[in-house]
Order: sequence, then structure tokens, then C-alpha cells
Amino acid sequence: MTDPSPTREPRERKPRFITQSGVEIDRLYTPADLHDPANDPDRERPRYRFSPSPDETAGWDEAVDLGQPGEPPYTRGIHPTGYRGRLWTMRMFAGFGTAEDTNQRFKRLIEAGGTGLSIAYDMPTLYGYDHDDPHAAGEFGTCGVAVSSLADMEILLSGLPVGEISTSMTINSPAAMIWAMYIVAAEKMGVPRSQLAGTLQNDILKEFIAQKEYIFPPAPSLKLVTDTVEFGTREMPRWNTISISGYHIREAGSTAVQELAFTIADGIAYVEDALARGLRFDDFAPRLSFFFNSHNDFFEEIAKFRASRRIWYKLARERFGAENERSTWMRFHTQTAGVSLTAQQPLNNLTRVAIQALAGVLGGTQSLHTDAYDEAWAVPSEEAALLALRQQQVIAEESGAASTVDPLAGSYFVETLTNQTEQRTWAYIRQIDEMGGMLRAVEAGFPQGEIADAAYEQTRELETHERDIVGVTKYEDRNEELRIPLLTISPEQEARHLARLARVRADRDGDGHAAAMRRFEDEARAGDVNLMPAIIACVEAYATIGEMCGVLRRVYGEYKEPLAV
Repeated sequence: MTDPSPTREPRERKPRFITQSGVEIDRLYTPADLHDPANDPDRERPRYRFSPSPDETAGWDEAVDLGQPGEPPYTRGIHPTGYRGRLWTMRMFAGFGTAEDTNQRFKRLIEAGGTGLSIAYDMPTLYGYDHDDPHAAGEFGTCGVAVSSLADMEILLSGLPVGEISTSMTINSPAAMIWAMYIVAAEKMGVPRSQLAGTLQNDILKEFIAQKEYIFPPAPSLKLVTDTVEFGTREMPRWNTISISGYHIREAGSTAVQELAFTIADGIAYVEDALARGLRFDDFAPRLSFFFNSHNDFFEEIAKFRASRRIWYKLARERFGAENERSTWMRFHTQTAGVSLTAQQPLNNLTRVAIQALAGVLGGTQSLHTDAYDEAWAVPSEEAALLALRQQQVIAEESGAASTVDPLAGSYFVETLTNQTEQRTWAYIRQIDEMGGMLRAVEAGFPQGEIADAAYEQTRELETHERDIVGVTKYEDRNEELRIPLLTISPEQEARHLARLARVRADRDGDGHAAAMRRFEDEARAGDVNLMPAIIACVEAYATIGEMCGVLRRVYGEYKEPLAV
């Protein structure tokens, strides 16, 4: 009798499987991946484990590391009922051309079932230039709405229920000025600032790290952020004065782990600056919010979202001494990955966005924006924007994903990825702490270098087909022709905006405007004054974004990133 053939290792289609962050994915996950059998299950354990070190061998404990929804450490979500109590806010990011154009788009999105606004501003506005400045040439309204003064903001918000819905604004260096315009416009509509709800992105550190839409040097830029935090804490209890943003870090080429680590490190820097100002953590922390990317690696993204809540809870309790439960909540908005959208075979983007949106939902996001399939080509057409909203509505109403809280909890794979993401994130946070904090790390170029290395590795993987993109590196269509309608911005739209800007300058009270601007510059030079009241006074006098940023350019200077060595 012959011996049976030896058991052969099953063949697999690739030599290795990894997440987008480079984490090895095992063929199968079991309880052994979570529990260390060498541990004594009866030994005394702390209620929560803070800042685990890389060599920690405590294993995984369901009560400690997972818990219940709505209970520390919030791995499963910050609300006990999840989406059974309330769906996520469907906050569609929009903005193009003139204030009139975007106002009409917002009204149609609300009529179609959108439950929150998210305003995109164009490049001149983001960089603090008026649209008749030579620096603004060719950039009018192409990636967002043009806002030069309070007159534009009044039109942008006209007829919108600003006292009933929340508004998010993607603005950073000129955030205090744009926020002041929103406040004043709403008050002129009869809505007091204390009733306004929304989020100001206002995350300047990530600009130096990734997006590069900065104006002023890091230190005075951080001071402006803390001015808004202090002002909001005192006068606008429903407003999130910072949306600490990993989204752009990911768009620049980071891994999921780097996105989470650098975002939380930015959050630590903002908290520490506010504490140094004399604010109490529990007074402002409940209004901090975060903003994450949802990319293609479905399970890694879910793990990232779940790990984010656990890490922030531990930081809030251990490092900052939170006593208010809400101060320990990681609340975040999610946007699907713009960088994943392809100009080739653009309809494939519908599938990508649906997968990414579902990951955000299963990860427990509080609000969600879904990218339109045509965004690799242009600002979304109205049809594409509506279809992106419908993707969220299908997930909410038809998929069953919102029927139970944290449906993937207990998955050996998901829990293992969540643990690995947390451990790798803590390693980065410790490294940044040792450098003296995120401001010092940014000035030294540390996160920028890490992201550049990660982006290079992702490019190498695509070039060697270790990773593929459908329609780009695999399954290409050599005969493809673009057949989708694209939004265009007409010269007439720009002319209308420039005419309004000229009227504002001609019609405003010259003496009142000059007095407000003098006060603003004097207080900026003083250095220790919260600038929000002076900025609001300038806005009320119809000062333009270019004029106000011009004052700060004179006082603070403009930042030029040092050349890499």
C-alpha cells in the first residue's frame, strides 16, 4: 500500500495580501488572533487600557476593548441605538460659480432629501484673495463658490433654513473671516448666533502637512484657530469650531494609519493650545469634530473608524482629564475618497463611492458626503450630485446596514484590524510627542516625509501590479470616449460676481470700513487679543476677504515652505 499524498498548501492567486496601509492579511482569522492563550484569564485587569505599548501582551478583552454601543471606549459607536435612533446627516459638499448658482444647487439638494449643507469655496477665497486680484486670474468658481464679501454670503444663504439645519464650511486660512460672514448674514436673517449649528473646517495644521492651502506661518495660524475655539465656546454652543481633518492627509497619499495618527496628533495640538489660552477641556472638547476619508480598502476603513473612537476616548480621559462624557466622544464626518476617482471609465466611480460610503456607515460616521462620479473631470453636474445623494439614501433605506448597531462587531478579522490600527496609531503619536508635539513635527517636516514615502510606495505597487485600479492599470478600454455631461463656468458668471464686488466697495460706508480695518490691524499687531470681534466688525462694514487677509499678510507675513533637503 502506498502512502497517501502529503497535504499540499492551497494555491493562492497572489503571493501576499495586504491592506492599503501595508498590513499583512492572513488567510483566516480565529479567536487566537485576538486572545493570547498564555494570558491568565482570571488575572485582574484595568477597566480600560490607555496608550498600549507595542510589546503589550494583555490580549483582547470583549468588555474592555469592545464594550457596548454608547459606552466607553466607544469602539462600537457613541450612541446606544446607532442609526436606529437617527440616520447620519447626508451632508453633500457643493459649491461652484457665483453665490446665486450655489444657492440654487443647495435648495435643490435640500428638496431632494439632503439633511445638511457643506460649502465648497473656490481657490481665490481659500487663499484669501478678492476675485479681481491678479492672483485670482483663471480660478473663479471652478472648485467652489466665489465669496468676496458679506454681500456674497447673504446671497449664498438666501432662502435657506440656516436656523434649522447645520452647515459645514471647508475653509482654513481665512476661516475666521468666512465664519464671521456666515454669522453676520444669519443674524441679518433673524437667526441669532447662539442658535447656529455647523462646522468650520479650520484645520490649519493639515494644510502644512498635506493640502498646502496656507497663507500665514504656522504659529500665528494656530493662534487664529484658537481664537475661533475661544469665541465659539463662549458665544456659539452649537457650532463645531474645528473639523480636525484626516481627509486631505489621505488624499495626499498617506496610509489609513497615518491618516488617523496625524489627525489625532493635530487634535492634540489644538487642545493643548486652547488649554494654554486658559480654556477648560470640558468646555470646548464636546464641540470638537473630526473628518475622515473613506477609501477603497473596505475592512481597513471600518477598522480605522472604530479605532479612532477608542483612541480619542483614552486620550480625553488619560491625558486631558475629561469629566464630561461628551468630551470623550470622537464625532466625525466622512467623505468618500476623491483621489480614488478615475477619469477613465468614470461610471466605475459609482461602485467605488458606494463601497466607500458603506464602509463609513458600518464604521459609525455621524455625517457623510458621497463624491459624484464625474469629479475626476470637473465640479459635479447637478445630475451627478443628485445621484451621489441617492447612493446614501439607498444604503439608508434599502441595504439593512442601518438596522443594527455595529453589525461587524466580533468579526475576528475586523477586531484584529481594529487592534492593529490602534497599535500603529499609538506608535506614531508617541513619536510625535517625543518630537515636542505636532507643531514641531510639522516644522521639522516629519509627517510630510512620511506621507511622501507612503505615496511613493503606493505608486510603486501600481506600477508593478501588486495593486490594480480597474479601468486604469487593469481592464483598460483603449477605445473609450468620454460621454458624460460636464459642468462649466461661464464668463457671464464671473462678470456678475466682479460687478457685485465693485458695487460693494463703492456703496459701503467708507469711514466705518476704515475704522473697522484700523481696529483689526491694531489688535492683530497686539498679538494677545482674540480677533473674532474685530473681524465681525470688519465684515459688518463689508470689508472683503482680500482686504482682511491683506492686513494679516502685513502683520504675520506669508509662509513659504522650506525646500526639502
